[in-house]
Amino acid sequence: MIHLTVCKPGDAGVWAQALQAALGAGFAVSAWEDGAPPADYAVVWKPSAAFFAQQTQLKALFAAGAGVDGLLALKPPAHIPLIRLEDAGMGVQMAEYVLHALLRWFRRFDRYAEQAARAEWQPLAPERKADWPVGLLGYGALGQPVAQALRALGFPVQAWVRSARPADIPLFAGPDQLPAFLRRSRVLVAMVPLTPETARLLNAERLALLPQGAYLINVARGGLVDEAALLAALDSGHLAGAALDVCTPEPAPPEHPFWKHPKVALTPHISAATLREESIQQISAKLQALLRGEAVSGVVGAGGY
Repeated sequence: MIHLTVCKPGDAGVWAQALQAALGAGFAVSAWEDGAPPADYAVVWKPSAAFFAQQTQLKALFAAGAGVDGLLALKPPAHIPLIRLEDAGMGVQMAEYVLHALLRWFRRFDRYAEQAARAEWQPLAPERKADWPVGLLGYGALGQPVAQALRALGFPVQAWVRSARPADIPLFAGPDQLPAFLRRSRVLVAMVPLTPETARLLNAERLALLPQGAYLINVARGGLVDEAALLAALDSGHLAGAALDVCTPEPAPPEHPFWKHPKVALTPHISAATLREESIQQISAKLQALLRGEAVSGVVGAGGY
């Protein structure tokens, strides 16, 4: 019997039942409680410190989400493979979010809202999509559906990644090519994981490399951005706007300047919700592959990727 435990505040019982139904006979799945016996595998999201102290026989750990920076901050045992969700329905949601933000600026809906508040009827000249190149800062499982959606509407798309690899869009790779990538991105979409190497990656120096009047969309982590530098770039006019699904800290306190800044649209980390059914299917398939001795994708390395 393979024992799987679920440590996920709020709905661990629901996930445990769904995983049991997906895995079937030969598996015993339960919601973790303090003092529970050791399990072989675990599905976790925001586990307590007691969880790792008590679960000392785990063979692998499945994150119930794509971002694992919060989980890594708890310092799970290094010998236990950590496997994150890949897409599981989140890519399409992120594409929707990015398209909404981009089209609001491209089609001047923000300007038309200002005009409507003044009861002003004034059509604006249309924009050319060729003048709106979109740069994806990160091009993994979630970035690819975003690129596909953007390209389907005719926007030029490029991406920056840590190391060179074949791709279906122009890629810039490594630190040396980051400046050129930023200079060519009128709309920058932050999608990289938050790691010690990417923390405050978008600082004043790099934001200044973006074209005059550029825009920022952040659907990754607030810690990627130097928020004081972002506000300064917006106030100076170098950046024309920002659509932010994340910030530091979260939840954003009432006094956070993003709430009232006229060039910022802030949402409460909703660009890509974890879809239970799709996630259960992916975790179940990967667990069964591991038990067959097969390699699985989504294993997080030492750098947080």
